[in-house]
Amino acid sequence: MDQKPSINNNEKKNLNDRSEKELNAKILKITMLINSQYPELSKYIEEMPITIPNEQNPEITLINLKAYYNSLHSLLCKYRI
Repeated sequence: MDQKPSINNNEKKNLNDRSEKELNAKILKITMLINSQYPELSKYIEEMPITIPNEQNPEITLINLKAYYNSLHSLLCKYRI
């Protein structure tokens, strides 16, 4: 039987930290692109549901960051078409 290599908790945290940093960098890059080249779209970024949490202290997760990046990417792609 083939066994998958196991990942301990420290390795998982390092992977998540790296993923979080990468996502934050991508979010920053696409946000700066929108603000500099498509300033007319900036108002939509502020109105995105993900930027207006409905919780008192929302938790920032990789899933939330991915969803936010995807919504920014989608906004930009739809506008460019």
